[in-house]
Amino acid sequence: MSAAMRIHVRTSGGEVEIEVGDPSSIDAAIDAATRIVQELASGAQVQVSGAQVQVAEGGSAVPDELPDVKVEKGDSLADVIKKMFDSSWGRRPRRLSEVMDALSSFGLIYPKSSVAVALLRLAKDGEIRRFKEGGEYVYIEREPAAGGDA
Repeated sequence: MSAAMRIHVRTSGGEVEIEVGDPSSIDAAIDAATRIVQELASGAQVQVSGAQVQVAEGGSAVPDELPDVKVEKGDSLADVIKKMFDSSWGRRPRRLSEVMDALSSFGLIYPKSSVAVALLRLAKDGEIRRFKEGGEYVYIEREPAAGGDA
């Protein structure tokens, strides 16, 4: 039994990950990933079901934007999260799952508990804000200091 292969493509227009069970179908998967990324860039809604790709025009269902940050080799988990919330991405409340998705878009895979602890510590240190929304904690950039100087 052969292992599954994953193709992950991230552009400013969106992100696509395709898992291929049969290595002989890798060419078809690459073609599908390319087509999906092109459709995302054009603003179309893309729905993937099984091996078929359906593209529906209109709507704003393009995946939510990803943080535009540069991850350095020596950055800790807290450093990366802080950078994400300092970017425009952090200007609206984000759930733990959104933070996890953003981290994975950079190839950073952490246990949910590690990310939750890092978020809690950043909130307690005043680096980001944390509050409940709909029974779930959300996180957002810290408010700028009064007077305009930080």
